[in-house]
Amino acid sequence: MKHSIILLTLACMALLCQAQNRIDKQGLRQGHWIKTDKDGSRIFEGDFVDGKEVGVFNYYYADGKLKMRNTFTTPGRYCRHEAFDREGHLLATGYYNQKNRDSVWHYYNEQGALIKVASYRMGIKQGPHIIFDAKGDTAEVATWRDNHRHGRWWKRLGEKAYITGRYENGLMQGRLTEYDNSGRLRKDCNYRDGARHGQSLTYEGGTLTVKEKWQKGTLEERQVLLHTPQPRWQSIYHIAYIVPKSMGTIVYLSDSTRLNCNEDFETLNQRIGDELFVILDRKNRVVANKNSIGGLTQDREGRTIVDLWPTPPFTIFPDEDCIKMIRSLKRIDELDE
Repeated sequence: MKHSIILLTLACMALLCQAQNRIDKQGLRQGHWIKTDKDGSRIFEGDFVDGKEVGVFNYYYADGKLKMRNTFTTPGRYCRHEAFDREGHLLATGYYNQKNRDSVWHYYNEQGALIKVASYRMGIKQGPHIIFDAKGDTAEVATWRDNHRHGRWWKRLGEKAYITGRYENGLMQGRLTEYDNSGRLRKDCNYRDGARHGQSLTYEGGTLTVKEKWQKGTLEERQVLLHTPQPRWQSIYHIAYIVPKSMGTIVYLSDSTRLNCNEDFETLNQRIGDELFVILDRKNRVVANKNSIGGLTQDREGRTIVDLWPTPPFTIFPDEDCIKMIRSLKRIDELDE
């Protein structure tokens, strides 16, 4: 009797499987299907008519929890898509057209907050894309065309600070401006075909402090404002070293002129940039122009020191990292020659 029940159960299961996963004489899937993996866990479940998905199709995680749901409005072609995490939270919703993302999609975090709205056309980014921060405020707005940013772009940098510009076919083009939390202009620069080009200005607290000239992505000139007893503009190409002092920073020029500046070291170091300058002494925070570094030499006592020109009123005893950096610089110089 027991064996008869088992055989009957197996027969019913076989008939059920045949009824579910049915393929007609033309090789098209028909009716209700349940696809499983080798362990018997469901992968998807839904209905077919003449090989095309119709109605609701559910996809599952290995533990049986719902992973995705596709609701077809056009058999086998157009469906509304919903994606879920393992806890059942909605992660994304949108439409597929022939397995391509289409129309407007919405994305959510685990708390259910909207984090992104994106527009597509047959799998291609097309139209507005908006990103939201954890508070629900707009964090970034861009327009896309043919999978490239194209048009106005805006991005939040702080509570009220932001940067804005324009893209053409994926490349930054024209004026790019940045504003601080007080609404004051912080950067005003220009781009051509994705590269910095022309005049670029930087402001600190509303005061112009850096003036630059760029040529197709290459820096040609940078002048920085130095708050000396007589405020002056100084080209970074004529600065040899900057060294912090108790109140402000000492700037040594390539002609050995010494300037006492009121700016703190970090502010001035950021202002001159890192295209030409490297840190020689991290402990004492000494920064030098690469062109002022001759290499490594020894003092009278046989200790390794950095060979600098013009000769400064201080000596740099390089650590291992500094030695590696200088040797790397000199190899680059030799290759350039």
